[in-house]
Parts: sequence; C-alpha cells; structure tokens
Amino acid sequence: MASETLDIEFRGVSKRYGDVTAVHPTDFAVPKGAFIALLGPSGCGKTTCLRMIGGFEQPTTGQVLIGGADMAEVPPYRRPVNMVFQHYALFPHFDVSANVAYGLRQVRPRLTSSEIARRTADALAMVQLAGFGKRKVHELSGGQQQRVALARALVNRPSVLLLDEPLAALDKKLRTDMQIELQNLQRELGITFVLVTHDQEEALSMSDVVCVMNGGRIVQLGAPDEIYDRPADRFVAAFVGKTNFLDGTVVENGGNAARIRLANGMEIGARLTGGGAPGAAVSVSLRPEALRLGAATGETGLGGIIRNRIFLGSTAEYAIEVPGLGTLLATADHDAARSDLLRPGDEVAISFNPGAPLAFPVADNKTTQRETSHVEVLS
Repeated sequence: MASETLDIEFRGVSKRYGDVTAVHPTDFAVPKGAFIALLGPSGCGKTTCLRMIGGFEQPTTGQVLIGGADMAEVPPYRRPVNMVFQHYALFPHFDVSANVAYGLRQVRPRLTSSEIARRTADALAMVQLAGFGKRKVHELSGGQQQRVALARALVNRPSVLLLDEPLAALDKKLRTDMQIELQNLQRELGITFVLVTHDQEEALSMSDVVCVMNGGRIVQLGAPDEIYDRPADRFVAAFVGKTNFLDGTVVENGGNAARIRLANGMEIGARLTGGGAPGAAVSVSLRPEALRLGAATGETGLGGIIRNRIFLGSTAEYAIEVPGLGTLLATADHDAARSDLLRPGDEVAISFNPGAPLAFPVADNKTTQRETSHVEVLS
C-alpha cells in the first residue's frame, strides 16, 4: 500500500523494557480514515503500541511513521495526533470551554481569541454539548465528561485520534450509547481512530478492523466478522467471544475440511486450521450460538442434560452436560410468545450446521512464536 494512503506505519517496530519485550518486531500499516481496534489481554502490548504512536514511548527498534513522516524524536505535542485517556484527564479547575480550548491556546503562532472561541463552540456542538461551555467538570455526568475529553482531543483537528479504553469507566447502557456516538463521529469526520480495548464486544461492534494481540505480537488482523467466524488460531477463538472446545483426533484430512473423532467416539466434519495428519490431536471450537437444541430423540447422536440456565431476556444460555464431552454452553433465542425456555434437568438433543466446527492443532494452543509480525490493514 502506498505511503500517501496511510496514516500510520510501523516498520520493524519493537519495544523492550530491560529484559522484557513488550512488543516484538512488527510491521503494521493503517490507511487513512480507518477505525481500528487493538484488542488483547492485559500485557499483550496494545497500549505500548498506542503510546508509541502518540510519542509517549519511543521504539527500541524500527520506525513509526504518521502521514508518511518519521516520528523519531518528535515529541507528542508536535505530532498530528491527539489522545483520549481512560480517565479523561480533564482539568477540574477549568470550565468545559477552557478544557476544550486548552490545546488551541498552545498553538504557535497564536490563534485569535475569536478563532479559539469559534472552534471551541464547534467542537462542543460536534459532541452534542452546545451550551455546556460554562459548566464545571464536576457538574457533568460521566458520559458528558467523556464527550468533553473527545471535544478537547478533536478541536486541534488531528490526523489520528488515539482512544485508550475511553469507555471503561462508564456503565453498560451509557457505554453502548457512546459506542454508537463514536462510530457516527468517526464516519462524519473521516479521520483515523485507533482504539485500545480488552473488551471483545466493544472492538467487534465499533471498528472496521480488529487487530488481536497476544504476548507482544499481532496474532490476527481483519474485519470483525472474519476475526469471529474464522479465527487464526485457538487463542483468537477463545479470546474473541465465547466458544466450546472439544478434544479430538484427525481421522481424515482433506485440506481445509477434515473428519474429526471426538473424545466420545462421535465423528464430525470440521474446518481444520493449521493442518494435521491422521491421528493428530486437535481442539474443536463450537460457538454456543451454533448449537441447536431440540427434544431428546437420539437422532443426532449428541445429547445431554441441562444443568444450568442463565436467562438474558432476548436469549438464554444453557450449560449442558454431555456424556464423554463434558459441559457445553449453548445460546438460544427466547420466544416470549411460545414461552419455550428449557429448564435444568431437561434432556436435549444437540445439532449444529456442518460448517460450524473449527479445529486447531493442539500444538497451536499457544500463540505461534513468530519473531516478526507483518500485517497490513486493507481499505
């Protein structure tokens, strides 16, 4: 991808703290106008990558480029980026307008007072806080404070907006509302958003591209549905969403499609990722929503007894004890008109679509130890 179409590039970037490698050498490219989420568990390197883009950390090796320009030795305040922190970092002794205008007052050559006032008002209107300029920070709700932090970050018109778990402090309903607002705002502005989160639902629902990290390496990068439906390895399948893992061995390998014998002796077809000769041990992933529950007729060859039920309103989750396989989690839509909730103690038959099972070699249970990750976000 040509550099002029990119906002961010990592070229062989790594970060070490003494003997600890936080980010292994990585090549990484993000096109202009993308909304990308860096997703992974604590300590995977996602925040370190974000801080290297923002200039708060310097890479041990490699180059960070923004808009095609090498950012080596360029301090944070000179970079065409702004950052929204998890705890917002608003000035409590300033009112809302002063918080938003703070960055504009640091611009050199100085802007006129009227220009600062106009751009501050525009930024507040952008985040639906017009008329809130004179309020103190402590007079605002958590969601309003988050919008002030966004307005302050956007008022300088950055090329890239960095979001470091900005919704973590919000309650679930407000977090959902702000996810929608952030999506809409990014589309309206057309600038690149880079979101760091450990919340899988947040990453999948908000971004155009998800970058899954583990152990300082990029494990998989792709569209949200690709990450969920076609995980690259067992780690991604386990980390992104819920899944059931079943032990099995390869009976026949026909390339991407294989015949797998489960621990209870049942044979199923599965998409095999990573290869595997007959007799090789595999771990089969089955998403809970892929399981269909019915009357225990015995026709499917797979059945069990419901041990637990979690009612979630529109759906219900069932923990089903299956002989020889252990406990499987299944998700079913709830039809209130039929009152079709199954209950603990009920016997059920379990079926699934032929394309649902996804098998990984047991040796792939750990993240592949690659010394270099090379990925590119496609527009």
